[in-house]
Amino acid sequence: MRETALTRLTGVRHPVVQTGMGWVAGPRLVSATANAGALGILASATMTLDQLRAAVREVRARTEAPFGVNLRADAADAGDRVRILVEEGVRVASFALAPSRELIGELKEAGVVVMPTVGARRHAEKVAAWGADAVLVQGAEGGGHTGEVATTVLLPQVVDAVDIPVVAAGGFFDGRGLVAALAYGAAGVAMGTRFLLTSDSTVPDAVKARYLAATVRDVTVTRAVDGLPHRMLRTELVDALERSGRVRGAVQAVRRAAGYRRLSGTSWLRLLQDGRALKHGKDLTWSQVLLAANTPMLLKASMVDGRTDLGVMASGQVAGVIDDLPSCAELVERIMKEADDICRGLTAPR
Repeated sequence: MRETALTRLTGVRHPVVQTGMGWVAGPRLVSATANAGALGILASATMTLDQLRAAVREVRARTEAPFGVNLRADAADAGDRVRILVEEGVRVASFALAPSRELIGELKEAGVVVMPTVGARRHAEKVAAWGADAVLVQGAEGGGHTGEVATTVLLPQVVDAVDIPVVAAGGFFDGRGLVAALAYGAAGVAMGTRFLLTSDSTVPDAVKARYLAATVRDVTVTRAVDGLPHRMLRTELVDALERSGRVRGAVQAVRRAAGYRRLSGTSWLRLLQDGRALKHGKDLTWSQVLLAANTPMLLKASMVDGRTDLGVMASGQVAGVIDDLPSCAELVERIMKEADDICRGLTAPR
């Protein structure tokens, strides 16, 4: 069970993936995950090109184990970021949105494993046809932008539809979940919230405490942030956005967009271009588009600055059942031991 199509493809020891969470999955968490034998994914969407290269090199200095980098396929500089991964010898490239056939081809030609994240069977079929090496499938239980189909329904659909390794995400936090995912035909599991809530995560202690205190009823799905279904903890900001009218929402959106622009060096033109891409084919107001374009600022307020009253806290439903902060090494070891014990119990005479 410890060796699956995922471990063979990526070179990690255990079929467990730490997802690329913005402002959370930095060099410390990624290297700790990699050293624990799982696949750590560096979140790069909030980094400049120079910061990305520096972060990759920092992870490399902290571990000799394989790791990956998460990219935004729709970013204007996606090609430049791909070239950095190739030049720096990164093992895995993951994508929050389906990458183009050309990006997949460029990465594969350089020997980089391509693993997009999808939330529907048809998207998995598309990237598989384009040459993706594996696919990460996130069900509705997962944090951040999410779909409506539960993992237990979506996962077997995708496993039956594609011939590449499938990694299951959304609702996983322990060894029981790993065994269940493997039984469905997955090659491993991916976890975000569970790795956020470790001692190796750089998220402020007060924010971690807010997650640990949450019940399953405190994790909600809202469209108030950017017009798309977004699973997160209910916070003061979420309540305010859900109560605010269109004018007040637009003022908040412009103010936060200005803050993100200053922090990231992004031009107003680039923000509008990203916003237009987000708006394409969706029934979004321009205030929602601005909020969507600078959602990284809303995440930074909580995940870096500790201001849970001013930011959003993306969260899987599993936050309501997590009550401790192990190290990544302790977490991965515990998951694998639980999975081993369960498998032995299933095969023992009754």
